[in-house]
Amino acid sequence: MTTTPHPAPTGVPAYTQSLPREPASARQARLLVTAVLHTWNLPHLLDTGLLIVSELVGNAVRHTACDTLRVTVSRTRAGRVRFAVVDMSPQRPVRLAAGSGDDKGRGLAVVAALADRWDVDPLPWGKRVWADVGEAPPVARLPWPLTYGAPPQR
Repeated sequence: MTTTPHPAPTGVPAYTQSLPREPASARQARLLVTAVLHTWNLPHLLDTGLLIVSELVGNAVRHTACDTLRVTVSRTRAGRVRFAVVDMSPQRPVRLAAGSGDDKGRGLAVVAALADRWDVDPLPWGKRVWADVGEAPPVARLPWPLTYGAPPQR
């Protein structure tokens, strides 16, 4: 596995890593995010970036049948970072409404809550699922149905 720095299509810096489609790749993707955000001196985005890339990789591992996936971390402009996962499945991810007793189905809701925006780009060979975050970390935007247990008492 090789991490490759390169200019993104927008002319901004980006790092990519191709990984096998297996659960252990989420850890490798988190290592990439950690290295890139520290390189760019954006450690305050680390928790958000780690959660987002974990969910995106997890979705690709669970819901596609391709052999590999590609993780990209790019600085789309000053103050903006994009986390993306490319896989070879044309099937768009579906954001589910998981109930409080469900074990699965919260991934894209977590991504939507943490990201400033997210979307799916269809590609000739599959799709790219991405999420953008700004330099300011999100302020507890996770809705309570995503958490376990009762909300804290105030």
